[in-house]
Amino acid sequence: MPLVRRHGVLIAILVGGVVVAALLSLSVGARTISPALTVDALLGSAGGTDAVVVRTLRLPRTLLGIAVGVALGIAGALIQAITRNPLADPGLIGVNAGASLMVVLSITLLGWSGLVATTGAAVLGAGLTLAVVLLLTSRGTFSPLVVVLVGTAFSATIGGITSGLLILHSSALDQVRFWSIGSLTGRDPDLVWPALLIVAVATLIGVSVAVPLATMAMGEEMASTLGTSVVRTRVIVLCAVALLCGAATAVAGPIGFVGLAVPFLARRLARGDILRTLMYSGALGATVLLVADVIGRIVVRPAELEVGVLVAIVGAPLLIFIARSSRIERP
Repeated sequence: MPLVRRHGVLIAILVGGVVVAALLSLSVGARTISPALTVDALLGSAGGTDAVVVRTLRLPRTLLGIAVGVALGIAGALIQAITRNPLADPGLIGVNAGASLMVVLSITLLGWSGLVATTGAAVLGAGLTLAVVLLLTSRGTFSPLVVVLVGTAFSATIGGITSGLLILHSSALDQVRFWSIGSLTGRDPDLVWPALLIVAVATLIGVSVAVPLATMAMGEEMASTLGTSVVRTRVIVLCAVALLCGAATAVAGPIGFVGLAVPFLARRLARGDILRTLMYSGALGATVLLVADVIGRIVVRPAELEVGVLVAIVGAPLLIFIARSSRIERP
């Protein structure tokens, strides 16, 4: 099959997967609603309790799931590309922990809990953490595990600081505890459009450096010889990842392993092409997160299992598999 045709077929399949996952997210829950009624509710041609549930509760949750899944998938692909490390993940290298710490700081020390404050704090925390990790791992002999080891240590440190702040400010504990699990449940519908806008802008920023990232995959010296500005590319990727991880963490809390698993699969489907890897990662990220959220609604009915917990249960064995694989290739 010609490469362009294959790419078109894959995109159609992946977009179809997002649509199916979104329909499941709108239909499945404590109260199961038929797909036909769900579609009618979306089109405004149905009324009653089920239609209200679909439009006011499940639609915002589904759109948030799509935004968060796209953000984590593309952020993971960008981090793996810039570090040339297939084990890099926003959660594993401390980016999500940094975003969480800044949100907790804004709530406990400054008393800011609004949408703008928490989103801005999360973006700032994600950016600063990624910058520090890249700085600490950019010197000396490179190893595929260096970024993960440094990021894990940094993440543990940040987690300890965050826990200490919550102990000292017990009044903020209840406010932060539910958010910190990583969930799409009970989120403010007003978060939907800001989250989608930030993710869209950050995605465009990330896609804009696909060509420089492809040259950097051959090594920084070769990239510089070919006219690529390594520093400029790193800064742009840093901004894109900070926006993506910051927005995802601000609206859904820290969710790990999506940024590891999704690019791992997307890179194989894209056969190493950076631009296609980013596109596939966005679609796969949305599908994976929505499906995980739907499963979480089913497995412990009538209660729900938070998506962050479910993804971690599946993601930990996957990390071990990737780490032990003898066929790991650098992005």
